[in-house]
Amino acid sequence: MSQKTYKPKQIEKGSRGWGLKHIAQMTLGSGNMSLAVELPQGEEKNEWLAVNTIEFYNEISILYGTLMEFCTPEACPIMSAGPKYEYLWADGQNVRTPLKVSASEYIDYLMTWVETQINNESLFPCQIGVPFPKNFLSVIKVIFKRLFRVYAHIYHSHFQHIMSLGLEYHLNTCFKHFIYFIDEFDLVDDKELAPLAELIQQFKARKEVPQTQQ
Repeated sequence: MSQKTYKPKQIEKGSRGWGLKHIAQMTLGSGNMSLAVELPQGEEKNEWLAVNTIEFYNEISILYGTLMEFCTPEACPIMSAGPKYEYLWADGQNVRTPLKVSASEYIDYLMTWVETQINNESLFPCQIGVPFPKNFLSVIKVIFKRLFRVYAHIYHSHFQHIMSLGLEYHLNTCFKHFIYFIDEFDLVDDKELAPLAELIQQFKARKEVPQTQQ
């Protein structure tokens, strides 16, 4: 399977989610990660989850895109997050029997699957007023569980490459944002987070330092 770059999904000006996207960007820019993930007052939870899911997919697609030359079937013959954790691909629809594939193939399957979900208007409605489906939260949880695996593989197999590219601060910031978000809305089970449990604890322990009052 040939590797491809993943096209970030744009939330167009004037469309559903545009306002929330800008709220997310502004609060993230404040440096207060706890504030950045909170549901804005008066906003719908599913709307907030949808906008942020798209943004996290975009972030990870760009991050992984910088590593494609390093993450090859020869260099990463299995999709792993350290020696104790190996992932087999199955989407429960087209692929029901788990497949043992290289990391690049796995991530290609995974990102293509996520892309399909966020482009499916029956799951992620674009028109204002169209309700989210009843299974929306369950799909969101699967998306975040799978996106976490990309982070886990990057940290365990490609952190030296990230450092050589000078992207370690960016990676850590993106992952910290991801962790605070899934923690805020209880989106991923702790057992799924085990490959990066120590790093996650470090990020959670670093509370934002409050500004000194004058």
